[in-house]
Amino acid sequence: MGDVAAIRTPSATLTASGSGAIVRGVVIGGLIAGMVDIGAAAAINHLPPGVILQAIASGVLGKASFHAGAASMALGLILQLAMSLVIAAVYGVAAARLPVLVRRPLALGALYGVGVFMVMNLVVVPLSAAPMHPKITLAFIGLNLAAMILFGLIVAVSLARQKAFVR
Repeated sequence: MGDVAAIRTPSATLTASGSGAIVRGVVIGGLIAGMVDIGAAAAINHLPPGVILQAIASGVLGKASFHAGAASMALGLILQLAMSLVIAAVYGVAAARLPVLVRRPLALGALYGVGVFMVMNLVVVPLSAAPMHPKITLAFIGLNLAAMILFGLIVAVSLARQKAFVR
């Protein structure tokens, strides 16, 4: 990734050709963060990635997801990557309007990850059809929060590394 300090500068404004670079940053950051998130969820929950993907698909399919094999895993992967791209796009659109988001990607990406954690756990999961309700412990919250902070950092650094902004 190179020297992260090099992406911090006193000013940043969007260039005329910056929208393509923002899209590139959103896609790269969103896909990487989404895949890392699957691995993190597997490690945190001590489950294979396929079961994590079925758990994601259960947000739409309910309990049936765990009996649908590869089809629900594929749906879970599509849903995970779609959500990841949407989450990254929100940061990208915000960065186009608030260049400080790319000047300070470490602090603000981490803060964005906290926000993503809150939205996912207080809005998205409760509104889903997911039947699983893991035992909530301080360790569980801490590990999942750390995973979302990492997600936010990946997205923010990916966008900051693009040439969309004049520094």
